Amino acid sequence: MTTKITRINEIAKEKPKEIFTSIYHLINYDLLKECFDELDGSKAVGLDKVTKDEYHFNLENNLNNLVERLKTKSYRPSPARKVNIPKSKGKLRGLAIANFEDKIVQMAVKKIVEAIFEPKFPENMFGFRPNKGCHDALRHVAMNIERRYTSYIVDADIKGFFDNVDHEILIKCLEEHIKDPNILRLIKRFLKAGILEGSEYHKGEAGTPQGSILSPVLANIYMYYTIVKWFEKKSKKEMKGFCDITVYADDFICYFQYKSEAEMFYNKSLPERLSKAKLEISKEKSQLITFGRFAKQNGKGKPKTFDFLGFTHYCSNGRNGNFRVKRKTSKKKFKQKVQEFKEFIKSNRTKPLKEIMTTVRLKLTGHYNYYGITDNISMINNYLYCIKKLLLKWLNRRSQKKSYTWLNFNLMMNCFDLPKPKIKVNIYASS
Repeated sequence: MTTKITRINEIAKEKPKEIFTSIYHLINYDLLKECFDELDGSKAVGLDKVTKDEYHFNLENNLNNLVERLKTKSYRPSPARKVNIPKSKGKLRGLAIANFEDKIVQMAVKKIVEAIFEPKFPENMFGFRPNKGCHDALRHVAMNIERRYTSYIVDADIKGFFDNVDHEILIKCLEEHIKDPNILRLIKRFLKAGILEGSEYHKGEAGTPQGSILSPVLANIYMYYTIVKWFEKKSKKEMKGFCDITVYADDFICYFQYKSEAEMFYNKSLPERLSKAKLEISKEKSQLITFGRFAKQNGKGKPKTFDFLGFTHYCSNGRNGNFRVKRKTSKKKFKQKVQEFKEFIKSNRTKPLKEIMTTVRLKLTGHYNYYGITDNISMINNYLYCIKKLLLKWLNRRSQKKSYTWLNFNLMMNCFDLPKPKIKVNIYASS
């Protein structure tokens, strides 16, 4: 089955204008079984509480029944279960947890849709794409600021993007290359399935729920046709100076050579375009700033900074004295990561020390793998220091009598060989 989807992907690459009219039949037993195998059984369950193991108990019959319902068009996805996860400043992010069977179908549809649209996406789109990631996006940012004629930055944030994707516009975007009514009907059913929060049902009138397997590729398609393609084909042509864009999911950074063109884009062109896409810029989280090698002479005082993908970017110089954009863990993300660790150690402090420290090592390694990037050694050192302080505090609360001083605590830490802060990602090396 993977071979057939690979062939669709090859056709999409070879014939950029190809429209696929008959692809629904690809969602058969073999593809659904492949999707079942790939799904993580440890993830949260949906409203029906069915786990991967339970679905596997009668797998062949379950999948055959699902295939039959898909063939007769009687399959209808259930509403997703909404769970809230904490964000910064006490805010919550809602995630939609689908039933396990719905996850299987979503993954099958995702594989087909992604095979068709992935070749359409340009190199400056990085979110939720195969073989691309956050560090690649950060490299693109550095290249555009250091090696191009960037003097102004538009740091844009779309207000509630995933909640406000317009279904009608999204279907029109899909119809650019998919004309199979059965696939489109199935996608519409997923979009309209809605969410159950406690006992309250929210009808799916707009948006593509975060947490859904299908949501990322649909979000990329929406961003491509409403923002990225417009920027490349129309907005860029109106500019006399250099301009470019870096996109990661719904977050994007735009670069401009001339102030007048940056202002026109930020104050007029972008809001108008977003309005047509039924979206809105978040003024509180967006900004137009002077930034780049000419920032000091173009602006007044120290150049402002901007945050992107968890890093604060700021103007600086390299060892040779030449201009460089540098980055460090943003205050918001640093505080959030420390708070997450505090909650972990607070609730797990009574567990065996060896078990706690095994998890601590994993958490530190994960943090270094993402935040251990060029210029950020100071912040990952600070992170380790904060983690040690929290460990000392909460391990000492395992009993009424203090167990550790800083001295014997550090001796104990040496026994567990915690990973040391290290730059894992060279922003100037190709990925």
